[in-house]
Amino acid sequence: MAGGLLKYATFLVLGALLLAQHGRASYGNEKGTEWPLLLEQVSALPDLYEASVAELGAGLNAGIFTSVDLVKAYFARIDEVNLHGPALRAVIEKNPSALAEAAALDAERTLLGPRGLLHGVPVLVKDNIATVVSEGMNTTAGSFSLEGSIVPGDAGVVKRLRAAGAIILGKANLSEFSHARGTLAPGWSGRGGQCTAAYYPGADPCGSSSGSGVAASIGLASVTLGTETDGSITCPASRNNVVGIKPTVGLTSRAGVIPITAHQDTVGPLVRSVSDAAIVLSVIAGPDPNDNYTLAQPSILPDYLSALNTSALQGTRIGVPRAVFLEASYSELDDTILSAYTTALETLKTLGATIVDPADLPSAYEIATSKNESVVSRTDFKVQLNAWFESLLSNPSGVRSMADLIAYNDAHPELEEPSNYTDQSTLIRAEASEGFNSTYYQSLAYNHELGRTRGIDAALKKYDLDALVLPAAGYVTMPAAIAGYPIVTVPLGFYPDNTPAVPTGPATFYPAPGVPFGLSFLGTAYSEYNLIGYAYAYEQKTMTRLQRKAYAAAIPSMQLVNVIGKQ
Repeated sequence: MAGGLLKYATFLVLGALLLAQHGRASYGNEKGTEWPLLLEQVSALPDLYEASVAELGAGLNAGIFTSVDLVKAYFARIDEVNLHGPALRAVIEKNPSALAEAAALDAERTLLGPRGLLHGVPVLVKDNIATVVSEGMNTTAGSFSLEGSIVPGDAGVVKRLRAAGAIILGKANLSEFSHARGTLAPGWSGRGGQCTAAYYPGADPCGSSSGSGVAASIGLASVTLGTETDGSITCPASRNNVVGIKPTVGLTSRAGVIPITAHQDTVGPLVRSVSDAAIVLSVIAGPDPNDNYTLAQPSILPDYLSALNTSALQGTRIGVPRAVFLEASYSELDDTILSAYTTALETLKTLGATIVDPADLPSAYEIATSKNESVVSRTDFKVQLNAWFESLLSNPSGVRSMADLIAYNDAHPELEEPSNYTDQSTLIRAEASEGFNSTYYQSLAYNHELGRTRGIDAALKKYDLDALVLPAAGYVTMPAAIAGYPIVTVPLGFYPDNTPAVPTGPATFYPAPGVPFGLSFLGTAYSEYNLIGYAYAYEQKTMTRLQRKAYAAAIPSMQLVNVIGKQ
């Protein structure tokens, strides 16, 4: 008991210190946007399958339930479906300090009111995002080679979440080392096992932020964070019927995130609505002295919440870069997706947009055949991962480099090379890279030329566009990936019930009956504000997410009513 009280008191003091440092946020924002739901008294408990950040805040402020109740409920929901029942394996571990943190934040709310919209709201973060070891969790990118390692401290985005009063609920599963280990099924990691999506038994969750997408889709947390190098937020958002924002590289800090390449890595939200995505981005965006890329962002960031405007598409010009997704080698864009996409374009027109079709990227076919992304990412991966290992205060496995990691996997096949999950070809190719030589710098410059100058920026300028819109599948993420530009993805549709389930790996299927797919809005650097507005207008018109739920066994039954007032 004494230890628990001490821990509780510690978190209360830490909360007070953060409060003194960062101040208290208002319910609205700098431009006066109001959130009426948060100011009303509520009497009903929200359904955690769909509960928004605003609904949770309303209930917390009204005293209908507490953050401790939320943590208990989410933990119970994870226990139902993560390793039991459908065994979705979306979560690697839960935070043993979450209940104490929630109690401290409940006490702070009572004494001082909420810090802002995320006060007392539980968040799952991808397991490549560092959390302080004293809290009781690992940071491993899904690998046993990093189990028990001691990171220097919280990642930059985690610091921002804590300052906003959010509770780190646990770590989400992922494709091991963000799918940069080898040719392995998306969603698999040694520590987490094979994650599967919740809309069809064994559905491919897409990677690498697989667990974050699956957890958000069925309410294992109200908010999740993922990371993207090329497709790793966009694709899980698409396959799991949720909203994802892949921010401009440098808008959110990568400090304390296990890396692939600083030129493409970025951290963003995976949530159930554009509104929630805007709330989360408003918290995690901003400069960080520990990530010099963030120091190049605009000195004043826009108010992303005020972008939530159902009229945002009126008078816009939205381009359709058909050459990108008609590239013959990317057959994922089948008739089902293309038909839904055609309907989406008509919807955008009814919302006031002029559709420019085609509006091709001049570099589209060169991007499809270029190998420069791999040259840059492999070189960066080796250098930056070695730096990560060296930054650790301790690592019980003894792994201190990429070469050590490859050897560790081979020496522990029962952990890291089970049947059907043996490949580490990407690591091997990265280890063979030759560093920052002329080939590397030429490839980096060519990536920027293809993605920016003769890519997205060229199309926007040539056709006088405000944004591009594409189905969220296949090759469509690559131009934005090599450019470092943003993507906002929203639900677009679902495969019909008579769709044959196509195997994609040892335990996964795509497509399959009822599996979702998404729509992506792309723009130039730091155009998140506009993209959020366009995505919000489309989302509010269609409400696609609400048209279908996960399969019955994958929907947790536990709700707040099951935990309130109980031990």
